[in-house]
Amino acid sequence: MSSPELICVGAIAGAFGVQGEVRLKSFCARPEDIARYAPLYSEDRARTFSVKITRPITGGFGARLGGIATKEQADALKGATLWAEKSKLPSLPDDEYYHADLIGLEVVDTGGRRLGEVRAVHNHGAGDIIEVFVPGAKSALLLPFTHAIVPTVDLAARRIVADPPEEVE
Repeated sequence: MSSPELICVGAIAGAFGVQGEVRLKSFCARPEDIARYAPLYSEDRARTFSVKITRPITGGFGARLGGIATKEQADALKGATLWAEKSKLPSLPDDEYYHADLIGLEVVDTGGRRLGEVRAVHNHGAGDIIEVFVPGAKSALLLPFTHAIVPTVDLAARRIVADPPEEVE
C-alpha cells in the first residue's frame, strides 16, 4: 500500500503556556478547519497528532496535540510543519489549486517554448507567485499567479501555460 499524498496545512510556532499547548499557525482557507483534517503528520511522517483547538490567539490558535503534554515537548516542535492527507481536504473549484499540485509542473509560454519548472509557490500577502526554475538562468523566474499571466493550468498534462511580461522573458 502506498503512503497517502500529504499537503502542508500548518506549522507550530512554539509552546503556548506551560502545560503542553502549542501555538498553531493554520495555512487553511478557513484557519479553524485545520483540526478537521486530523490526524496530522510530521513532514517525515514519523509522527501523527490529533488536534484540539483550545482558543484563538494572535496569528493562529492555541492547540493541544496528541502526545504533547509538556512545555518542553511543545518547544521541541517549534518550526515543525503539519501535514494532512490530501483526500481529507475539500475539493476545489476548477480554477483553484493546492500549491502542492503546482510544484513540478512544466511551464511553457503561449507559443509553446519551454520556460522551466515550478519549484515553489509563494504568497507574501498580495497573491500567489510561482517560482519557475529556468535551466541556465542566474535566478528563478517569478510570475504572479493570475489569469492574465497564467491563463492555463493543465494538471492532467502536468503543464502550465504562462504569458510573462516582456521585461521578464
